[in-house]
Amino acid sequence: MPHGLDTDREVFFYEQEFYVLSNFSSFNLVWDGQTFPTSEHAYHWAKFFKNGQVGDKDHFEAMVAVRTAPSAHEAFKLAQKYFYLVRPDWHDVRLNIMKEILRAKVAQHPYVKKKLLETGDRVIIENSWRDDFWGWGENKTGQNMLGKLWMEIRNEIRGG
Repeated sequence: MPHGLDTDREVFFYEQEFYVLSNFSSFNLVWDGQTFPTSEHAYHWAKFFKNGQVGDKDHFEAMVAVRTAPSAHEAFKLAQKYFYLVRPDWHDVRLNIMKEILRAKVAQHPYVKKKLLETGDRVIIENSWRDDFWGWGENKTGQNMLGKLWMEIRNEIRGG
């Protein structure tokens, strides 16, 4: 039986049963040689790491601050604070980086994998009214890229 907003065709994970798929959910992960409290931390940390290099002192400071932030929300806020240091190719690489991070989360947490597979063949939607790129946004017409990446990973796990 679907939970909350979930239907036979759609699964929402911003705050419902499938919250484990959210980057804010508390599943630590090791990615790119670092340990992060959440996938949100890892994603924002990667914004400041360019061409395999940490860069200057300011980039290093931003990376440490984001990686050690006390919460996913704080990591997000710190990344906004250091926006002027974001690597120039970020928009070109961010989807691939997010997919790598999500793959690591699934590989390192059997429960996350289990919940992902429990979505069946339903469309996975990040029910975020704030974000119309990663989620479906205020008007429910956003790109839902995080949901799409999760569906791609689900397909990979199944061998499709």
